[in-house]
Amino acid sequence: MTITQQDTDVMRALQGLEDDRSSVRLRAALAVGTAPDPRFVGKLLERCAVEPEFFVRDMLTWALTRHPVSLTLPELIRAVRCEQPQARSQALHTLSKIGDRRAWPVVTRELLCDADDEVARAAWRTAVVLVPEGEEPALAAVLATQLGRGNRETQLSLSRALVALGDVIVPALRAAASTPDVRAHALATQRLLHDPDTGFEFAIEEAKRVVALGGDRQEGR
Repeated sequence: MTITQQDTDVMRALQGLEDDRSSVRLRAALAVGTAPDPRFVGKLLERCAVEPEFFVRDMLTWALTRHPVSLTLPELIRAVRCEQPQARSQALHTLSKIGDRRAWPVVTRELLCDADDEVARAAWRTAVVLVPEGEEPALAAVLATQLGRGNRETQLSLSRALVALGDVIVPALRAAASTPDVRAHALATQRLLHDPDTGFEFAIEEAKRVVALGGDRQEGR
């Protein structure tokens, strides 16, 4: 069997994705995305699950989006169900970039409430991209159950996801605001909904002051 130049390029790129140097892996992912080939899809997904460098993972995602959805979508859906947290989070992130709503059923309540913060954050971002028209209130209700979770970065991710859904989140936020442990996060998110230019740090600190004073100045805005 004759080995073509294309075969040689594919083998070189696949080897590059495994290189110990992140700069080489980054260039290999760029090359793969620049010249898509069905033979790359499996390796790209495999690397997504283990790649330690953020910028390389981002390039891997970009390379996957350059391949036909008919090839990547089934594989990404399988990866979302993987036991490995990074495999789940990166597959979800890639699905959000592809934006094909046929993937919506895979974004389950279990993923939206995943114990791993990175998986949950990726699920939140993906959900607001893929949610079908009319299902936004139900999604908002599930997302609201995660208010108060994690560190400031995780809370900001959740607030951004909720705000992206628009005014449908107001009932869920009002209900959540009645729970002391999540009241400040709910009020801060409501503030961001009505005033997107407000920084999250300012919104959350103001909400904490409101809660400490026993008031609720965000209600009715």
